[in-house]
Amino acid sequence: MSVMQTLQSFNSRNYRLFFSGQMLSMVGSFMTETTIAWLVYYLTHSVALLGLLGFISQFPHLIISPLAGVWIEQSNRRNILIAVQITMMIVSLILAMFALTGAINIWHIIVSSILQGFLSSVETPARYAFIMDIIENKNDNITNATALYSSLLSGSRIIAPAIAGIIIANLFPGHCFLIDGISYIAVILALLAIQLEKPVIRQINHQNNILKNFKEGFTYAYELLPIRSILLLIALFSFMGMPYLRIMPVFAVEILHGDSSTLGYLTGASGLGALCGGIYLSYRRTARGLEKIIAIAPAIFGIALITFSLSKSFWFSLITIPVIGCSYILEYSSSNAVLQTISDDEKRGRIMSLYNMSVMGIIPFGNLFIGGLASITDAKTALIFGALCCVTGSIMFYKQLPKIESLLRQIYIKQEIILE
Repeated sequence: MSVMQTLQSFNSRNYRLFFSGQMLSMVGSFMTETTIAWLVYYLTHSVALLGLLGFISQFPHLIISPLAGVWIEQSNRRNILIAVQITMMIVSLILAMFALTGAINIWHIIVSSILQGFLSSVETPARYAFIMDIIENKNDNITNATALYSSLLSGSRIIAPAIAGIIIANLFPGHCFLIDGISYIAVILALLAIQLEKPVIRQINHQNNILKNFKEGFTYAYELLPIRSILLLIALFSFMGMPYLRIMPVFAVEILHGDSSTLGYLTGASGLGALCGGIYLSYRRTARGLEKIIAIAPAIFGIALITFSLSKSFWFSLITIPVIGCSYILEYSSSNAVLQTISDDEKRGRIMSLYNMSVMGIIPFGNLFIGGLASITDAKTALIFGALCCVTGSIMFYKQLPKIESLLRQIYIKQEIILE
């Protein structure tokens, strides 16, 4: 496939605007994520509190996202995104003010994390659904658009932690929060510049309320084996695997004997691997065949995470962790592309909200569990246990793969993605 085919989504002016705005904003967001993890550990030296903070900041995704999915299908998604981005910008700037004046304490971080969590639980599914509103030739471009966006997230994870580490070491954590607040301006301007033929607003069924519409979407997801299996696998993956990011400061400081720069390098290396995974997926024209990647990615992730956990060398860890990043982006992006492709148009918003719940809503419980396990035993044992669970989930999904592939083939034939 040529480079032009790999970047086919950029043929759309709207997608270019969306991508460029998100690029600046995501760098700021990941800088704040790295800074908060470092600041909490610096102030408290508590592994359990790192897990607790991850829990309270992402818990709203479990409660709010499923209900937000119904609202997203019935409202103007661009207006939702703009309103939420403005509010998140204000929260980040307030946090920067406390940090730069030296008045910040752990309670400020906790409250801001809760607020950002509530806002993100609405913004994330709306953002993924909005991508479908702005791309053309959806069956051909959804995998490419999703992969390019995943590459953007991964690239931001490479750049942002390194920048945050340098700023923390040479200036103050508050400057990271300030940059994050300012970066929201880019995505707000991009959203305002996007031109849609007509407002994308779904018809509201006045005979149903939000809970009934949510139940309808949940039943649809449960009864379709590919959707149900994918959501269950990524929920297990999110619970047992992804908390490794939250306790990364422990490895950077206590095991590898480093500082904030070490944390930045490790997180950036994970982002580099994720970027490579996103680039690989961007070469694929459709979602066909991604179910195999969904099946094996958690096993690769688990094996790499065990290897990283046993390492006591910074350079060996730096070589190992990109494999972790690559495998998790392959898992999440492939799942996202398949779910968006096979979902009915009128239920896509609800399916993406369930996807967001299975990722962002489950990760906080994993942060709490793995963080607690690490405080009882140690960080290495906790990560190895989570990795083994990911490998087990991969094996279970793989056993169902023939039946899943058969059902997906029927859907792809109906959608004319493949010929009968």
